[in-house]
Formats: sequence, structure tokens, C-alpha cells
Amino acid sequence: MSLKKKITDIRHTLAFRLTLWYAGIFMLSACVAFFFFYLLITSVIRQQTDQALFSEVRAFSSILSAQGPEAVKRQALLESQAAGEKKIFFRLLYITGEVFSSSNMSYWRDIGVSRAAVNRLLDSREPVFDTISVADRKHNVRVLYAVIGPGMILQLGQSMENHTRIIEVFRGVFITTMVILFALAVVVGWFMARRALVGVETVTGTARRISAGSLEERVPVKKQVDEIDQLALTFNQMLDRIEQLVTAIKEMSDNIAHDLKSPITRIRGIAEVSMTADASLKDYESMAAGTIEECDRLLDMINTMLVISRTEAGVNQLECRQLDIAHLVRDACDIFQSAAEDKGLTLVCSADRNIGLYGDLRLIQRMVANLLDNAIKYTPAPGSVDVSVSAGADQSVAITVSDTGPGISARDREHIFERFYRCDPSRSQPGTGLGLSFANGKITVASVPGGGSTFTVTLPKNPPEVDFG
Repeated sequence: MSLKKKITDIRHTLAFRLTLWYAGIFMLSACVAFFFFYLLITSVIRQQTDQALFSEVRAFSSILSAQGPEAVKRQALLESQAAGEKKIFFRLLYITGEVFSSSNMSYWRDIGVSRAAVNRLLDSREPVFDTISVADRKHNVRVLYAVIGPGMILQLGQSMENHTRIIEVFRGVFITTMVILFALAVVVGWFMARRALVGVETVTGTARRISAGSLEERVPVKKQVDEIDQLALTFNQMLDRIEQLVTAIKEMSDNIAHDLKSPITRIRGIAEVSMTADASLKDYESMAAGTIEECDRLLDMINTMLVISRTEAGVNQLECRQLDIAHLVRDACDIFQSAAEDKGLTLVCSADRNIGLYGDLRLIQRMVANLLDNAIKYTPAPGSVDVSVSAGADQSVAITVSDTGPGISARDREHIFERFYRCDPSRSQPGTGLGLSFANGKITVASVPGGGSTFTVTLPKNPPEVDFG
């Protein structure tokens, strides 16, 4: 991979964007802090300059009151020479703004007397400060106008060279510091982003290994109870669910293949025997009848699977209405009575009075038929199957089917409501294993190995209340 490609890949990572955000916010905060610090420094330097100028004014005012105007002139010249004629200048003005004395103004000839400042001074009698920018000069000039005596105004100016130098030094320090801070912010931001996203990378790596076919992989949880751990826990739970579904699909596929293979094998066997043997017309009629019976079993299994899938997917809408569940159960018992007698079983139905129920007729009929079919199928002769219907005090109906069969082991009781699960390991009994998985409502089972089984289905009598709020 080329360097350009690596840089492009990094630019599109979340860690890179988080680093930029962190560095940008950090730099913005630093710039705001330095800006306020810059304002503070310039304000302090200006205040110091103004304070120095005002101290000079007080000194000249004292000399004027004590020694007269000539002493003020001499002192002004001495001050300007001592400080440097390019550093400071003095002008003595009448209240009309006319200059009657000054220091050497050759360097300051571009700076005149501001009539507006003089007027403000005369109006307020308070010192007036002004900052002047001179063309072709690097440093500004701070000028003070003040009344130092009757009829006498002092114009005092000072170069802001020191102020400018401090600002230049500050600007250099600011730029250098910003570069260092930006580099530090990028390094710290990248470290923090990578550290925060290491859990996401772990989840990504696990997802890639799972995509390669390793469903047993799980994301390690560090037990820090942070967002990444919550993501890892949720991801692991999703993987557990997916693994369960995949395992169930594999088992279901195997069961479907087995259940489809058995009747097809029987059909082929019957046909092969009829073709190879010297069969009569009666034999061919028997073959046709057996083929039709096996095909009916296949169609019933396929139709049941389609109904289950369509119902769970919400394609088949339930056609619920008010039913007489006692009458429905009695009819089902009448249908299965002959099958029970043929096997030498006693089928007893206790559903004498009318009991109303709100539900889908087709699904409830299929449920009752599945329970009766299983009870008769797995109960050996001589035995009995008891069916009862009762109304509960909590606006529910209970349908109970009890048999005297071999019972169900504790291990099998955990799976009998799963699709295609059959307690008969050899799958010698005919069936699809779809019966109890399709029993709607709340269904429970009580069974003791060797002591029979009792299935109880509880259904609500009334339709569920719909909240339109």
C-alpha cells in the first residue's frame, strides 16, 4: 500500500475526524484566551504610559505654580533632552491653541495641535489623551493635553516604541506557542481518539471474523461499564441470538430433509415393488392409495409450514370472531373418536356447557386437532385420553388434554414447543413435529415419564383492548 493511499485511508477514519475536532476546539479556546490576554497587556501598557504622562503634567504644574513659566520651559527642554528628542516632546500652548514654547520638534513636525482636543480640554477641564499614527513610522505616539496653569496648556507626546516592541514579542511568542500547542493537541487528540475507539475496532475485527464463518467469536468485555462495553454486550447478545437462529435453521433443515425423505422413500419403495413384482390390478390400486396417502402427508406438512411462516410474518391476517369453544372441542373429539377406538383407547370429552371465546377459528381448530392427534398417537392401548374445557375467573378459557401415555422426559419438555422437534429419536412415529409449535395461546405441560402427560392451553375469552390514545 502506497503512502498516499495510507494517508487517504487515515483521512476517512473517525479517529482522524475526532482528532481534528479536538485540535480545532483546543486551538480556538487557546486563541480566545490569548486574545483576552493580548487585550489585557495592551490595556496595562497604555495605562502605564498614560500614568507616566500624567505624572509629568503634575510635575510641570507644580513647577509653574512655584517658579513661573520660564522654569517650565527650562524643565521641558531638560526633560526632552534627557529622554531623547525622538522619545518625547513638549509644547506649551495658550488657551487659544497657539504655541509659545516647545522642545526640539524637528522629529515631530508632522504632529500638530489638535483643535478638537483643545476644545474638549477647555470644556471638561480634564486631561485629554489621543493616539496618533504617523505616516512612514513604525510606532504610534501617545499625546496628552492638560491645563497646567491659568491660561497655559501643555501638549506632551511620547513614542509608543516600547509598547510596540512588547506587542511584537508577544506576537512572536503567541505564534510559536500556537504551533507547539497545535502539535501537542494533534498528538493528544490522536491518542485519545485511538484509545476511545479501540473497543470499536475490536467489535469490527470480531464482525470480520464472524463474516468469515467463525460464529463462536465474541467481543471481549472489559467491564468498565462505558458505552463501548455496552456496545460489546449488545453485540455479543446479538451474536448469541444469531448463533441460536443459525443452529435452529440447520437443525430444521436436517429435520425437513429427513421428514421429506421418509415419505418419498416409501413412495419409491411401493412403486419399485409394484414394478418388479408380478403385480395385479389390486396391487396397483394399493400402490396408488399408498402414494396418495404419502403425498397428503407431504402436502399437509408443507401447508402447515407455509401457514406458520405467513402468520409469523404478518401476511396471514387473523380472522377473529366470537366462537363457542365447547362446541368446537366436542366436534374435534367426535372426529378423533374413531381413531382412538381403532387404537383401543378411550376418548372422554368434558365440555358440556357453552363457553364463548374470541379467536381465529382455523388456528384454534388446528391447535385442538394437534393436541388430540399427539395424545392418541403416543398413548399405547389400553389407555385413555381426557379432554376438558373450563372457564376461568380471570376471563380466560382453559383447554386440557390428558393422556395415559409414556410421558415426556424433563429434557424433551424444554423443546416440545419448538418446530420440527420430536421426542421420538428414531422419528418412527408419523408426523412433522409442527403440531405443538403451532399451538397459539399460553400452553403448559405437566408430565411424568411413565405417568402420562397433561397439556393445558389458556386463551383469553375477550378481544384485547386497543389503545387509540
